[in-house]
Amino acid sequence: MSNNSDNGDAVVALVPAAGRGVRLGEATPKAFVAVGGTPMVRLAVDGLIASGTVDRIIVMVPAELVEAAVALLPAFDPAGGARGASGSGAGCGGFLPRSRVQVVVGGAERTDSVRAGIAAAPDAAYFLVHDAARALTPPELIARVTAELRAGHPAVVPALPVVDTIKSVDATGIVTGTPDRSELRAIQTPQGFSAELLRAAYALDVHTTDDAGLVEMLGAKVRTIPGDPMAFKITTPLDLLLAEQLRSRGVRSS
Repeated sequence: MSNNSDNGDAVVALVPAAGRGVRLGEATPKAFVAVGGTPMVRLAVDGLIASGTVDRIIVMVPAELVEAAVALLPAFDPAGGARGASGSGAGCGGFLPRSRVQVVVGGAERTDSVRAGIAAAPDAAYFLVHDAARALTPPELIARVTAELRAGHPAVVPALPVVDTIKSVDATGIVTGTPDRSELRAIQTPQGFSAELLRAAYALDVHTTDDAGLVEMLGAKVRTIPGDPMAFKITTPLDLLLAEQLRSRGVRSS
């Protein structure tokens, strides 16, 4: 992990993991569903650690799953040391000398969870908000988002061109328009923000599933960088099957 928390330049990653994941069709909350034998939330956290650019990680989970999350994630140590979830000193990425992974109780809505994570990190200079369901996100993508933040961009999101034709429809299903897809992008995570900007955005009493959309309400310019197909969101059983196959074949990045 990075080592900037002592100089007031800390990058804190927030991982909302309190969603129920109804569309995935699993009895277990989505973030705790295994991909290749490892829960999505653990894969997402390991990717953040492997990027080498994050000083601290805060995972927001349902109250009844706090103990389970603590057991499967690298241990939190305010002094900066770390051990793997088994206590052996080795996580998925090996020894984590500066790992700081903390579990806090999330909320009923995604915005409630992110707000709880923000409140737990008053020391942050930058935030990365990363979906646990984007469990295969390459560490290199995470590092690029962080680099853009440090270069002075207050809001940075990974984006991919849209390959399907998109149509807007009304409440009855009638097509009302066909946007030019050359101007459309599919947005991924982690989404990066200056801490000041994200705190201001979450001071708004608005529920949303997109953090960049919140900062746009404040008039902030959101910079896009090239995303990665491996950062897809595992939402449906088909997505889960794809993720299982990619892990079994050792595919790490596009």
